[in-house]
Amino acid sequence: MESLLSSTSLLSAAGGLCWRKQNLKLQSLSEIRVLHCNSSKVLAKPKLRNNLVRLDGQEPSLLLYSRHKSRFRVNATAGQPEAFDSKSKGNSFRDSLDAFYRFSRPHTVIGTVLSILSVSFLAVEKSSDISPLLFTGILEAVVAALMMNIYIVGLNQLSDVEIDKVNKPYLPLASGEYTVKTGIAIVASFSIMSFWLGWIVGSWPLFWALFVSFMLGTAYSINLPLLRWKRFALVAAMCILAVRAVIVQIAFYLHIQTHVFGRPVMFTRPLIFATAFMSFFSVVIALFKDIPDIEGDKIFGIRSFSVTLGQKRVFWTCISLLQMAYAVAIVVGATSPFIWSKVISVVGHVILATTLWTRAKSIDLSSKTEITSCYMFIWKLFYAEYLLLPFLK
Repeated sequence: MESLLSSTSLLSAAGGLCWRKQNLKLQSLSEIRVLHCNSSKVLAKPKLRNNLVRLDGQEPSLLLYSRHKSRFRVNATAGQPEAFDSKSKGNSFRDSLDAFYRFSRPHTVIGTVLSILSVSFLAVEKSSDISPLLFTGILEAVVAALMMNIYIVGLNQLSDVEIDKVNKPYLPLASGEYTVKTGIAIVASFSIMSFWLGWIVGSWPLFWALFVSFMLGTAYSINLPLLRWKRFALVAAMCILAVRAVIVQIAFYLHIQTHVFGRPVMFTRPLIFATAFMSFFSVVIALFKDIPDIEGDKIFGIRSFSVTLGQKRVFWTCISLLQMAYAVAIVVGATSPFIWSKVISVVGHVILATTLWTRAKSIDLSSKTEITSCYMFIWKLFYAEYLLLPFLK
């Protein structure tokens, strides 16, 4: 059930409807606005509907569903979301999967998988290279990288529980579905498994990719002296650029090139372009991700570019950087000696650039929902680019 609890001035009371405004407190919980009151009777206004529905209960709480369909019990007096006992409804397994899905930050998981697949195929030189050996090497890299990805995003959530209660209250730690101990157990387990797999595979490019990602991900998030680099906008952007643009492209390419195929190190034209292009994209992601989080970042002293320069300036800087990157991609594609590569690269990037510009002009920068939606759209463009990269020759 997705609904908005209306901050109306009405309350059910002995034969009439009347609220006293001072008894109300409005709090945002994911995409649900929760109306807290000192009564067990709560008024709910469903989203996109005008009628009011009164929900009565034995306890001063109301069962709500967020956009992710996770269950939360919202205390009507304390004003805090509490984890709902899903076992009482027989849905513990489904709810556990849903919580882990959100904890893993699926948009980063998809990005990691597509990037490794795309870069791996850049090492393919002839049709005989497409073999079980190649797919085994890709599987090794994908599994190890995904486990490290979960460590990194999980550690970030552990370090940002209070911030996420403002910016991303649907995340399991912020909502109370996961305890801190549970979060620590998950990130510790996945980091160990990632290093273990990287070690037994015996690929040094893969192992070093995992190690450097671990170090940068830890330094980015963990709140220790000289660390928590996310507090510093430029350093935070460089961390994301190093992982998403440099490590992913070069290290995983070398994993396939040297460990799987046993060939000498060679930096090809498509690899150089992929690294340069994704450097632009990684900077954009690093800048854009803070635009919808400006409220919590201000409260907790995170000096992001959106906080220091303003949302509008950072937004249009991101759009301009991507348009520049697409322009370069069109030129590079047009110079390919293969006609099929020219057509796919040029037409594909023209479509992406046009779609981005059209979407950007329609965004209301005063709406957090629209900005967040646009951020996820940027990730979709990121995925699309990795689908185009193997066609660049």
